[in-house]
Amino acid sequence: MVESRSESVVLVTGGTRGIGRAIAMRLARSRPKHIALVYCLDHQAARNTVEEIKAMGVSASAVVCDVGQEKLQREMFQQIEQKWGRLDIFVANAARTAFQSAMTLPARSWKRTMELNAEAFLIGAQLAAGIMKKNSGGRIVALSSLGSRSFIPNYAALGAAKSAIENLARYFAFEMAPYGINVNVVCGGFIDTESMKMLPDYNLIAKEVVMRTPVGRLGTPDDLAAIVAFLCSPEADWIRGQTLVADGGFSLT
Repeated sequence: MVESRSESVVLVTGGTRGIGRAIAMRLARSRPKHIALVYCLDHQAARNTVEEIKAMGVSASAVVCDVGQEKLQREMFQQIEQKWGRLDIFVANAARTAFQSAMTLPARSWKRTMELNAEAFLIGAQLAAGIMKKNSGGRIVALSSLGSRSFIPNYAALGAAKSAIENLARYFAFEMAPYGINVNVVCGGFIDTESMKMLPDYNLIAKEVVMRTPVGRLGTPDDLAAIVAFLCSPEADWIRGQTLVADGGFSLT
């Protein structure tokens, strides 16, 4: 069972922009003991997000880490445990890829995408669980996308990596349950973020998605943040190893 929210320590990778930032801000509402935001490149975004969380009266820090490098991930989790003594919520949100078709995808890009996404989640979840086991459990939530199960142009590498993450979460949920650790995945539909706008043919894809989505709009980071917050709550304790699809009904059509 996770400690009361006021004693909880939260770690969100990719936590200073887009979906990760929205998740961090949403989790800050429950006033945890500390929120650590992992980022790689945008120092200004990291500073801004930390200041906004602190303005809510919640302790926060930004941690620079390339989660695609195992050594750096291990050092990061070690620092969290040394400084805060515990970890209660781990949100694996960071994602990076090269937008290319399966037919033209170089093996090097494939391997790097797997390192930055699937392998990063494998190692991160293992390390998070190692700390959570010492303080009677916790919550692990990973982020996925519809590219894990459906065709999206130029999304082959990340789609495959997200599929691997969803499967890993099922195995982790079973193996970590005896330690009080709950593991789930949120699979978002087409979420309107700056990263998504890097996708080739973004405008055409976005228009098609809006037309096919029953609610008639693109998803927002806040849409997913609310679901992640729920999965991190005691009310979601009976949900284990699941991938919750949150796409405004897009996949129904």
